[in-house]
Amino acid sequence: MAGFVVGIAAAASLGIGTYAALAPRSQLFGPTFIGKRPESKQLALTFDDGPNDPHTQHLLEVLARHDVKATFFLIGRYVAQRPDIARAIVAAGHEVANHTFTHPSLLFLSPARVRQELGDCEKALADAVDAHAPLFRPPFGARRPHVLQTAWDLRLETVMWSVTCYDWRQTTPERIEQHAVRQIRGGDVILLHDGGHLAMGADRSATVAATDRLIERYKGEGYGFVTVSQMMGQQIESLSD
Repeated sequence: MAGFVVGIAAAASLGIGTYAALAPRSQLFGPTFIGKRPESKQLALTFDDGPNDPHTQHLLEVLARHDVKATFFLIGRYVAQRPDIARAIVAAGHEVANHTFTHPSLLFLSPARVRQELGDCEKALADAVDAHAPLFRPPFGARRPHVLQTAWDLRLETVMWSVTCYDWRQTTPERIEQHAVRQIRGGDVILLHDGGHLAMGADRSATVAATDRLIERYKGEGYGFVTVSQMMGQQIESLSD
């Protein structure tokens, strides 16, 4: 009986640990930003795993057509490979931020390796665009306390998300939109991908088309689109009122 109880306790502990490390909304390992209060009429579009030729450029065309600004969490090695795309993102008025240098899962990396991943990405961003947002998104959303502490030490705010669109796998614009619509309540940080972490050139045409549809839909419902930094600043102001 005692062994059974110990087993149940171990399983529960493992489940809690997994939730804390991977669930986007979890705050058990430390505070992360996932959005504003649900009644907000603001949405923040975020794009991971770029820069990616040619789909990042196509996405910039869609965002420009709608006069919407977004936040791009860039992989450092791609920034070093295509700094011109990173500069184009910033020149268009969007913000870029840290998504590590090689996009590993940070769960089982040592603190030194985590610091190297974040630091190398910071350097790649600084070399390409100079000023960039002091934000960090862990690959796969995977984090442990030392990951969040390392980001904090580097003066980076960890940003997760509240809406998952599952566009990293083969899909259609319609399915991406359906996933988003089922989850959006207002004040959301929306996770999308303009690239793929395995190689440059991942097909993100469905994401580009879905972004166009989502902006049209939610602008029509009276929502405004802001960058993550803008949403965070406004949240700080609202909490201090």
